[in-house]
Parts: sequence; C-alpha cells; structure tokens
Amino acid sequence: MTSTSFNPIQIQQTTIEQNQPLSLKQGQVFHGTIKKLYPDQMAEIQVGQNKLYAKLETPLKAGDSHFFQVTNMNPQAELKVVTGPMQQSQTTAQQLNQLLDTMNLPKTQEMQQVLSHFVKNQLPLSKETLLQAENWLKNLPESITKQEALQAIQKMAELKLPFTNEIFKGLIFGSKSNGMTSALANLSALLAQDTSIEPAIKSTIQQQLQLISKPLAEETGGNLLSKAVQNLFNTETSASQKSQVLNLLKNADIVPKNATAENWLSQGLKQHQNLANESIKPSASQLIQTVMTSKPADSQQIIQQVQTWINDQTNLSEQQKTQLQQLVNRFDALPKNASTLEMFTKQLHEQLVKAFAAQSSETSTTTPRDQLLSLLKPEAANPQATQSTLLNLVRTAGESTVATVQNLQLQADAEVLSAMDGKMMEQAIKTVLKGLGMSYEASLNSKMSDMQELAQSLKPQLLSLIHDSQITSNVREAADNILSRLNGMQLTSGENGHQHQLVMQIPLQFLGKKTEATLQWNGRMKENGKIDANYARVLFYLNMEALEETMVDMQVQNRIITIHLYNNQPQLEHLAEPLKAALKKGLSDKDYQLSGLFVKPFEKTTAPQTVTMKKGDESKLNSGVDIRI
Repeated sequence: MTSTSFNPIQIQQTTIEQNQPLSLKQGQVFHGTIKKLYPDQMAEIQVGQNKLYAKLETPLKAGDSHFFQVTNMNPQAELKVVTGPMQQSQTTAQQLNQLLDTMNLPKTQEMQQVLSHFVKNQLPLSKETLLQAENWLKNLPESITKQEALQAIQKMAELKLPFTNEIFKGLIFGSKSNGMTSALANLSALLAQDTSIEPAIKSTIQQQLQLISKPLAEETGGNLLSKAVQNLFNTETSASQKSQVLNLLKNADIVPKNATAENWLSQGLKQHQNLANESIKPSASQLIQTVMTSKPADSQQIIQQVQTWINDQTNLSEQQKTQLQQLVNRFDALPKNASTLEMFTKQLHEQLVKAFAAQSSETSTTTPRDQLLSLLKPEAANPQATQSTLLNLVRTAGESTVATVQNLQLQADAEVLSAMDGKMMEQAIKTVLKGLGMSYEASLNSKMSDMQELAQSLKPQLLSLIHDSQITSNVREAADNILSRLNGMQLTSGENGHQHQLVMQIPLQFLGKKTEATLQWNGRMKENGKIDANYARVLFYLNMEALEETMVDMQVQNRIITIHLYNNQPQLEHLAEPLKAALKKGLSDKDYQLSGLFVKPFEKTTAPQTVTMKKGDESKLNSGVDIRI
C-alpha cells in the first residue's frame, strides 16, 4: 500500500451526476460530436453521456467532432466552433495544441496536463478555470502529487464548487488518510518557538492540541493525582520521594507553593476559606467550606448535613462511608466548641481526600476525581477548570526527569489501559472530534451550544491565528494545513436525497501509541431525518504502530453485518479468531447479526493504484487507500 489518499464513498453521487442534464455556462468550452442537424442551424450534440440541443453559429457536418464554446444561454444555448473537425488521424497532442492555440493559452507542461485531464474526463472548461488550475499545479506543496491535485480540480468541476484556494486545499488535504497527527505535532512545536503570539492565545491553542493528541489525558491525570496523594499519605514512602511528588503537585499548581510534606493538607484546607460557598457547585469542597464557616452553636445541624451528604455519595464504598460516619459520631460525642469544630473540619477534610484518592484510582468515572481535586484546589470545582488542571498535571509529569514521577505516570497509564473499553474509546473519539471543532459551523446555529466552550475548539482558534498579521509564515502555513484538512472533511461529506456520506480523519494517541483513523460512512436517511441504522457501508482505514496499514470494510444490510478486514500481517487471522465470539455477542446485544468476519491480505502491486469499487464488484480490493465505491 503506497497511496495515501482516501476518496469518499460516492456511488450514489456519481450516478446522480451522470443522470443530470448537462449544465453549461457562458464562456465554457467542451468537446462534442454532432449527431443530427435541424433547420435554422439547430443541432443535436453528444457530450459524453449527455445530449445537448443548441444553435450553431456556422453550418457544420453531422458526425464531426469539435471543441465548442458557449456564447449565449438565453433564450437558448448558442455555440461557436473553437476548433475545426477533429480528424481520427490526429494525435491527442495535436488536438490539444490546436485547442491551446485557439484559446490563446500558454503551452506549459502544467497547462497541457490540466487540459488533457479535462478533455479525457469530458469536463466543461473555461480559460479562467484552466489558468487557475495551471497556477495550482505550478505551486504544489512537496507532499502533494500532481495527480492528487488534478483529482481535486476534477471534483471541484464535477460538484460545481467555486475555484478558490480554500476549497482546492480543502479537497487536497481532506482526502489524505494520514499526516494529521504529524501536522498537529508540527503546529505545536512551531507555537512553542514563536514569541510573537500572545501568551494567553498560545496557551489556549496548546492546551487544545494536547487534549486532541492525548484524549485520555484527563483520565490519566485523575489516576496520576490519586496516586500522588496516596504516596503522600503512605508511611512507607521515603521523605525524598514525598518531596518529589509534592513538587509535582506544586508545579502543576494543585497545592500551594509554600506547602511541605508535613503541612500540604492543611495548606490545601486553608484555600477553602478564600472562596464563597455559592461560587462552588455542590461538592466535597462545598461541604468543607460549610463546616469551616459554621459556628459551634450550629454543630447539630452540621452533623446532620454531613451525615446526609455521606449517605448520598454513590462513589464511596460502604467501608469508606462507615469510617466517615465514625468520625462524625466521635465529633458528636465531644463538647461543641471552636477547637473541636476546627479539629473535626481538619479530620473530615483528610478522610475525604484519602477516600476520593482511593476511588479515583479504581474507577473510570469522573466524579471521585473531581471531588478529590476540589478538596485540594477548590477554585477548580468546575468542568473547564478541572480539565485544565488535570491536563497541566499530565504535561508537568511528562516533562519531569524525576524517576519517582515517571514511575507514577507509568502506573497511571497502565491503569487507564487496563480500564480501556468501548465506552472509553467512544469518549476519546468524541473528545478528539469536539476538540478539533468538526461541528463548529453547525454548532454556531444551535441555540443549545455553549459558545464559550465552542470558541475553545481548535478550528476557530486556527481561523483567528491565520488572520493574525504578527505570526510567522511557518506558523500560518502549519495552521492553514490543519484548517484545510478540517474543511476538506466537510467538503467530501454531504448528502444526496436520502443518501448521506460522512468522512472523518481522527488522530488518536493512547499511552504513547499513535494511530490515525480515516472513517467513511455511507448510508441513507429515513423520512424523519434520522439515520437508518439497518443499512450502511462503513470503511475504516487505520495506520497503527504494530499492525501497520489496516482496512476494515463493514457492510450492513437489514441489520446483518459482513466485515472484511484487510491487513498484510500473516498471523492476524489466527489472532482474530478468539475475538469473533465477543464481537458476535456485542453486535447481538445491539440487535445486529454477524454474518461473517473475513481476514485477507492486500493484493500486491508494483505501483500505487486507485481502488475503484463498482456495483457488482464491491469485494475486489487492490493495493492503495484511494477508494471510490
């Protein structure tokens, strides 16, 4: 497999285009053959699969082929002959040279390539279109071949899209099945070096890039935080190790800079005094603040409130609840004064930190993690602040060269890996798509969208960045590359009647492993506008570190699923066999029936090829990932 482009599934769109009447505009040139002549210089002209009735400026002979130019469309099509009759003895080069001379076009290699491609594919052309296409071919990036550029230009002509740089680059980069991960990494590296960008803007983009490149970073950060706290409580942890762990939390701005191994918990408790209760969502942090600000005379009311809160916590084990209730009972038996209330607050805070630290390492849910963070850093008791803090913790740990911190991160990564399941993978993909801003334009029209959160996604950030006159050309080019990919996914997605097509490139990185997935879904819409889950065709192209190039072709017919898995690893079929039963059961739980899973190698070829899937020949796959169904 050597080709790197991945054209959309569009058998329906191709069929619709072929069945539509020929659409011409004034000034366009096309190749046609005169089939019949009528009075008043009217003629029937064959143009590819279409027939056109038009008035000719000069009398011609039936059977001859010419290049015609549209001179008028109202009230009827009027044509003038651009070239004389095309003789069968003429070579293609001679015909093209004749057309170049007639249209007064430059005879450059690029122009000849563009013109040849337009004529071969029977596309209407105009002088302006050809000159624009020639300019694109002359100034292609190194990563783009002329053939890829010609395919994009052809698509623009077929879909009647405006010939603009934005659309051209969108179709070029949007058809790529790889390179998104490296493009994001390149932008991140350039941003780090660029000092002309405002620090706040740079920080926002870098945080979004980190979230996209590591979609499970929040889960890893939650595990890392709980392990760090457990190490600080552990009596077997050495003083030097505790100091190293504490420095990690300080550098991540989770505990105060003046905290020590002896007072870090009490320093964290003091932070609750600086915030008003109403600014914090109902949480462990709010409970601590309520207890801290109460008076001894309110002790009985506080005891009841704490007991109710403990009983309502679904993320605490029964043993943890019992220990907390015992703490409350001990306080209830003591005299109610300022000293005992302060002691109770301190012990309650410590017990809750221990409890949620333990729970954060045992569950993939976010609530215990959020509760723990709110106890240590109460101003982070909202989703956006929690996300930012945990991402900062992961980034800080990743930059550390301290062995203790590196080991904690490895342990946190391992626990996330062991907890990996379908729901976590789904969440990771949603995080990436949301972070990229794939639905940015659609969300702008939605009244339910959080505009502040939407503005934090990568796409609007890139739009602002490329219009900043202060940034360097390297940063602007890198940002424009990614923006073109995002636009290209939208351009290659679309709908025709009940048919709907979706194309997505998803860069994924899990625990140091990088994967790029290109997904193409083709299905139909029901009358109510919802997706018909009974019928679909889905293609996945994956480039993974161990399995390398892999293609999954999944067909759904009346909820019966057939899967063809293409990969050149000889042992893959043997490895897949034990997983078939689980796959069949999982699909059955969703009311789907697995018809078969077939593992096949890619057919070997000596050169990159375009894979064309036609009706009646859908099972034949050749090497390459340039696929049309």
